[in-house]
Amino acid sequence: MCCFSSRQVFSFSFSFSFSVLLNLSSSVLDYKNSGALNGLTSSENAAPADAKNLRVKLVLLGDSGVGKSCIVLQFVRGQFDATSKVTVGASFLSQTITLQDSTTVKFEIWDTAGQERYSALAPLYYRGAGVAVIVYDITSPESFKKAQYWVKELQKHGSPDIVMALVGNKADLHEKREVPSEDGMELAEKNGMFFIETSAKTADNINELFQEIGKRLPRPSQPSS
Repeated sequence: MCCFSSRQVFSFSFSFSFSVLLNLSSSVLDYKNSGALNGLTSSENAAPADAKNLRVKLVLLGDSGVGKSCIVLQFVRGQFDATSKVTVGASFLSQTITLQDSTTVKFEIWDTAGQERYSALAPLYYRGAGVAVIVYDITSPESFKKAQYWVKELQKHGSPDIVMALVGNKADLHEKREVPSEDGMELAEKNGMFFIETSAKTADNINELFQEIGKRLPRPSQPSS
């Protein structure tokens, strides 16, 4: 039997909490330095009402191990790392895409930790987000249940005009599928979301996911002449 003194437990708790807060502070600093302070804004280099240059805060939510970080890494860097480490608190990256109508969209991406012990921090990340991407693993019914939880949380506490996407990841493991595509489509349809299945490993539908999000973003209203 392993025993710890109260001092050891306190030291561990303090170190754990401090590391999470340090990670959060670093992510917030990166986010502020990017210039994106609202859920959806026009580009800082464009006119305030320029609907052709958008910048949006996007948060990824989902159970641990569903591949949120792998989706982001594939989208931003075109890489897949099967040994990627579990996210602590949240990580921050950005990527810009161009839509078919020549609109540019800069995504400020918050990749959140999926472990239960970090769930209390999630509202800090999705507050003010213009987009929420809820990810589950098609081989894990438990992760699909967690996705349903995040849908409800965002409906209660998210921005009223937030764009929500439901993503069934690890589509390359179709022979191990335990969550039918129909279940994902039904959940998305009932909650006004769009649904897509992706594979971060093969990059299948990764770019399509973010292109579709970009199409659904509200455009800044044009000033009256």
